[in-house]
Amino acid sequence: MVDYAKTRAWRSGDVRHAYTARDTILYALGVGAASDPSDERQLRLVYEKDLVPLPTMATVLASPGAWMRDDAELGINFAKMVHGEQSVQMNAALPPSGILIGKSRVARLVDKGEGKGAVMHVEKELWDEAANKLVAVSEQVLFLRGDGGFSQAAGADEPAAAPTPVPDRRPDRVITLPTRPDQAVLYRLSGDLNPLHIDPAVASKAGFPRPILHGLATYGIACRGLVETFCDGDPAGLKTIRARMSAPVFPGDTIQLECWPLDDRIAFQARVVERDALVLSHGWATT
Repeated sequence: MVDYAKTRAWRSGDVRHAYTARDTILYALGVGAASDPSDERQLRLVYEKDLVPLPTMATVLASPGAWMRDDAELGINFAKMVHGEQSVQMNAALPPSGILIGKSRVARLVDKGEGKGAVMHVEKELWDEAANKLVAVSEQVLFLRGDGGFSQAAGADEPAAAPTPVPDRRPDRVITLPTRPDQAVLYRLSGDLNPLHIDPAVASKAGFPRPILHGLATYGIACRGLVETFCDGDPAGLKTIRARMSAPVFPGDTIQLECWPLDDRIAFQARVVERDALVLSHGWATT
């Protein structure tokens, strides 16, 4: 059973991450950037000359690792954990290379009840070491499917406000974002080496016909589509992005990003054309 007090008090300490332009380019390729290398706006994401990172790269920098699995005292059933939602808030533009300090903590731990699991919010601050300034804050929302019922003995936090759904009407803009058959092979080079995304035998054991794309890759692909369409290709134009990962994507799928621009906010969701499956929901970004 989850130890509420120990889990809620968990802190990563400072995680120092030195990265180069090569890492920034690999991340961009992992989320499908520069499918048209003749487009100068796309080229900025993959060419060291005037290189600019996507905001969602913040999710893979200065990660505290698989602490939920490695710290047995917390009592988290890592095998039943699912990454459900992700947000990024930019306080400054990510440097294309440099050293960032990650500071992660458990910000909320909600008990949904015995047999219903729990919800854990993990917040990560990214600080620029050289400038000593806060660059970004990201939040993971993790569904702990095997860990409900702990509050009877130890208490729990109140649930976060429910995410706002997208408008109940046809989208104002639809963006088609193809993925490559080797998209997961590229994306994993940014740090998530889970064999579910590359090993057919592991994928089959998990109930999938073939390896699936990382949820954060789908999230990054959506970010790229928003930046290209609503920020004239400039990642600095996107201030926040949040979405729920509602279904898996297979490498090679075609993602259709459905958008509703609303002043400085953009509501969005994404579906896979081949299966008409909603893969991102409750998406909101600000410019």
